[in-house]
Amino acid sequence: MCDKKIAVLIPCYNEEKTVEKVARDFMEALPEATIYVYDNNSTDRTYEIASGLGERVIVRKEPRQGKGNVVRSMFRDIDADCYIMIDGDDTYPAEHARELCNYILEENYDMVIGDRLSSTYFSENKRMFHGFGNRLVRYLINHLFNSDIKDIMTGYRAFSYDFVKMIPIVSSGFEIETEMTINALDKRFNIKEVPINFRDRPEGSFSKLNTFSDGMKVLRTIAVMFKEYRPMMFFGSISVFFIILAICSFVPIFVEYIQIHSVPRFPTMIVSLICGVISAISFAIGVILDVLVKKNKQDFIIKLNILSSSRRKDI
Repeated sequence: MCDKKIAVLIPCYNEEKTVEKVARDFMEALPEATIYVYDNNSTDRTYEIASGLGERVIVRKEPRQGKGNVVRSMFRDIDADCYIMIDGDDTYPAEHARELCNYILEENYDMVIGDRLSSTYFSENKRMFHGFGNRLVRYLINHLFNSDIKDIMTGYRAFSYDFVKMIPIVSSGFEIETEMTINALDKRFNIKEVPINFRDRPEGSFSKLNTFSDGMKVLRTIAVMFKEYRPMMFFGSISVFFIILAICSFVPIFVEYIQIHSVPRFPTMIVSLICGVISAISFAIGVILDVLVKKNKQDFIIKLNILSSSRRKDI
């Protein structure tokens, strides 16, 4: 494994109190790794502190605000055999880094998730509603995408080269973890979860995550990606809903017609017909989009195979 390149990715925004410790911890845990700190318009001394940590720490700036923008730039700019992504707030210990790397480099996993929720997260995290939000997101994704991921929103992950170069990232903010998880599930990447320790932020360090506004962005991301990646289920559910409305409103009219040979409630009959048409259109949209999604998945697999084959030849 000594000839494999490992990159530690640390996206930072106002982390002057912790960035040095995080970088040095990972330099010690992974002596062969290169540390990349991307500063996202910090207003404190994050950039200056990171720049003074030596040759093994490469510091760059990302002017577009938001963690998703930073991660997208990192994935585009950096080439490595294994990528470790870690938050710059010192909430994740470096002691797990080697284990995560080994799963990528030796066992050919594509994404290894550092699972906080199975260890110390709920006892260490002091921020109200964060635990509820994590449980809600986990429930929705596991049920909508037929999975069993325990920690969806962890910031501690390892990735393979193929995953980093092929995964589409469009999120700009903290919903990036949710997007990556759904993409990995949809594209059938090889995923592994490893329980990790979690500690709350040190005193004087503050979270940039807004529980409600960022939480709504995460939920919106789930809804949009569910529509895009599971269109038959999404539009099929709408179709079923409207066909039930159509039947419930049409049956009484039909019974009255049998009894009195007349239709006294024309508005209700019109509503019933409209609901039936909406149901049929929704079903047709679901079928068409489902075919397109399956075709896109086939194209993605072909491109991934070409990338993997080309990389093996280079090696």
